[in-house]
Amino acid sequence: MLNLAPKHHELDPIERASRDELEALQLHRLQWSLGHAYDHSPVYRAKFDEAGVNPEDVLTLSDLARFPFTRKADLREHYPFGMFAVPREKLARIHASSGTTGKPTVVGYTKKDIDVWSEVMARSIRASGGRPGDVVHVAYGYGLFTGGLGAHYGAERLGCTVVPASGGMTERQITLIRDFGANVIMVTPSYMLSILDEFRAQGIDPRDTKLKVGIFGAEPWTDAMRREIEDAFDMHAVDIYGLSEIIGPGVANECVETKDGLHIWEDHFYPEVIDPATGEVLPEGERGELVLTSLTKEAFPVIRYRTGDLTRLLPGTARTMRRMEKVTGRADDMLIVRGVNVFPTQIEEQLLKCDGLAPHYQIELTREGRMDTMTVICEATSDAAGEEAHAAASAKELAHHIKSVIGVSARIVVGDPGSVERSQGKARRVVDKRQAG
Repeated sequence: MLNLAPKHHELDPIERASRDELEALQLHRLQWSLGHAYDHSPVYRAKFDEAGVNPEDVLTLSDLARFPFTRKADLREHYPFGMFAVPREKLARIHASSGTTGKPTVVGYTKKDIDVWSEVMARSIRASGGRPGDVVHVAYGYGLFTGGLGAHYGAERLGCTVVPASGGMTERQITLIRDFGANVIMVTPSYMLSILDEFRAQGIDPRDTKLKVGIFGAEPWTDAMRREIEDAFDMHAVDIYGLSEIIGPGVANECVETKDGLHIWEDHFYPEVIDPATGEVLPEGERGELVLTSLTKEAFPVIRYRTGDLTRLLPGTARTMRRMEKVTGRADDMLIVRGVNVFPTQIEEQLLKCDGLAPHYQIELTREGRMDTMTVICEATSDAAGEEAHAAASAKELAHHIKSVIGVSARIVVGDPGSVERSQGKARRVVDKRQAG
């Protein structure tokens, strides 16, 4: 693969700043953000007053720990615009979640917020190996979902040529990638696997493209999946992180030269990691729930937002800014099966160890009597299709890995290629039927 590391002079000055310089900027911006939220958002004013804290009392970054958390439920309670800190007339754009688990969470942006978002996305693409003049194929969904437009504006800001393909119509994705000469693709990792399947179904070598880097986010994925994508396309696979409540994609990004965790753009987002049960701030290096505070947002400042994502903070390497480890799961997506904590990414890790099994899967949870049962539904690779003995051996191998590594027994169902539900966005990894039973 190509060496895509950016040269020192290509970095933003803040990426080269010392920790002291960065933390001084963070404190200045944190004091502004807390004051802005208190002065202009009645919800935050009430929350701060109830907790007995005032933005003027913040003299060090550690003082932030005294402030109350913000949760997704707060956004839903004050739907649609109750938490905004500018009049609705000042909004340049509105995005929202799908609302599949309740009211959608609504977020807004001023023109300056859009400018900051474009800046951090351009920085993320450059850190991934993208350069001005590259053709960037955006296969994230466009619309209320922040992925498509966030990637689009960032690529334009960097000086790239953008192909706004959006999701779906996988056959056409292949045509556009090849005919338009895409150098960079931005997409969910699960949909990238669907694109890979389509390359193979059409009998096209995935390496027969100009792709040099894929920027994957919006769902957890593993290093094993990274290796599969990189080997198939002979390109770099890089992780991006974000969430709509904070700004969208572009909160943190891996650097292509190290791929050792995601550097958080700390000049705009202040990270903490807490114990999910107690809310206590944990020391750097300990795993817990990621909490983020916006430092520069105007329309929708977010103070100590509990993301639900499980990770840990690490010192910077390719940049001054601290890294977050790849998200290992979600505090609220953790499955408890017969007393064992299970994350879907753990199942994926074991699945990718097994020859003859494709990387598509779903976890189905049912209750038989008083016992929970976990079934992993996966599929054979095209090479192993129709070989019952091979499927049985692969199922036995996967069950053994899950039991020995994760500590829970699982039924394994191996179907034909294409039998597992495909995603054109975020993959639906878990089907929990226990409540129905």
